Order: sequence, then structure tokens, then C-alpha cells
Amino acid sequence: MATSRAPSVRRRRLGAELRRLREERDLTGDGVAESLGWSPSKVSRIENARIGARVEDVRAMLDLYRVAGAHRDAMLTLAEEATRPGWWSQYPDLPIDFATYIALEDEATAALQVESMAVPGLLQTRDYARYVMRSWNFITTTPPQQIERRVEVRMRRQQLLTRADPLRLEIVLDESVLQRMVGDRAVMRAQLDHLHTMAQLPHVVVRILPLAGPHPILANSFTLLEFAPVHDVIFPDIVHTESLTMSSLTDESVTYMYRLAHETLMQRALDRTDSLQRIRTVRDQW
Repeated sequence: MATSRAPSVRRRRLGAELRRLREERDLTGDGVAESLGWSPSKVSRIENARIGARVEDVRAMLDLYRVAGAHRDAMLTLAEEATRPGWWSQYPDLPIDFATYIALEDEATAALQVESMAVPGLLQTRDYARYVMRSWNFITTTPPQQIERRVEVRMRRQQLLTRADPLRLEIVLDESVLQRMVGDRAVMRAQLDHLHTMAQLPHVVVRILPLAGPHPILANSFTLLEFAPVHDVIFPDIVHTESLTMSSLTDESVTYMYRLAHETLMQRALDRTDSLQRIRTVRDQW
């Protein structure tokens, strides 16, 4: 399924703000469509980011809503930016849900993660990532060439941590992940060396949740993505949970619960210094 169908955050922001402007003026979607000579479904599809909005369409909606000045300029700039394809569009074989996640992650300012099964993708080495992806073959067979393309995508995602304005990454990592063999001993040593190095970056926090001691039990690993306003248009937190499938949660009361869960586990985990030492200790055991 083509990744071009994955809406960017800017497209989602644009649609949400256009909906807010319409509702603020007590207009219905059908009423807007009639005023602009559009099909009844077009307004809904733009507002829900199901289709990309042409700049001239956004301009027509802003005219109808009587939006002027800096707000109008910001919305038109956002409309122009929303039409630009992301780098992931070069990988049309990506599942649409994963392509959508990449689009969100690419524009997030922070990712708060809890991981109990494997080293998070943004911190994986190439070999570790390859073995992780091969392990899914017991559920669904993935051709070797496609696995390599997925590894390429994972390595490309990691540029979020080395760009000029890097993603802030805060991870609670279950200690069992350090002890669970992926690949072979050499792969594990290299992976834990890399994890130790990355965890020393100022914008990367890795806190180890030790095996010893009572801890809350969480069913799934999850990632909470935070977003900064763009052109004065805000975008809410999004939580992604992973098991055999990926799902997204956007309800504010639900995402807040996940934020509290992350904060609680951060408090229960080892501090930064002790976490780095635990990574090094387990690495030496491999």
C-alpha cells in the first residue's frame, strides 16, 4: 500500500485547524461545500486529512471564514508545506500504519517510550535490527530483500537523533531487554555498546527498570509523541502501542494516562548514572 497515503503532521494540523475555524463560525461541512461548489464529502476529507488540500482550496476556505492577517499567512504556509512528500514516500511497500507512524515521528519534538521486549528502533544497530525483523518470519514470511529495505528505513529514522534540532528521546527500558539474546553474542555486545554511547547524548535518556523490586505491570510497550506548535497551530499528543499490531490513541484523557505511566516508571527505574553502569555490566557478561 503506497506510503503517500500516510498523512503528514502538517496535513493533520491543517485539517484540524480548518475544522476549528469552521465550527467557530457555526458552519456545517455541507454548508461550506455548498458555498464553495464542492462535493459534500470534500470538506470532511480535508478536515480529516484523508486527502491533501490544494493551496487554492485552503485559500477559498479562509476567504469564506474571513481569516486575515498573520493567521491567514500561517495557514497558507502550512498548506504549502503539507504538500511536500516525506522521505518515507521512497518506500511504497511500507504498511500504511507504519508509514503514518514514521510521518508523525518525523515531526515530533519528543518521544517518551516504555519498552519491555527489544531495544527501541531508534537505538538499534543495523545487525540487531535485521535479526529483530527476521524473527517476525514465524508469523509472516518477509522476503530478505524487503527485510533489508525495512532495515534501511530504520537506519534513516535514526537521523532524528543527529539532526540540527534532534528529537528528545526518553526511554524506560526493562532490564530483561539487555539480557535477551537477539542474533548472537557479538551482535549483543555491539548493540549494548551502541546503546551505552547513545544514552550519553544530552537529548537521549535511557533509564533501566531493574528486574529486582516491585514494579507496575504494563501489557504493551508504547511511545508517546509530543509536538510543538507549527505556525501557531497546535497538535495533540499521540500514543502508539505495539504488540502484534500497531494502534494509535489520541483521546487526551487516555494519552494523559500513558504520560503518567511513563513518569511513574521513570521514577522506579535506575537513575542515569546507574542505568549506564547496568548497561555496561550486562554488556561485559555477553
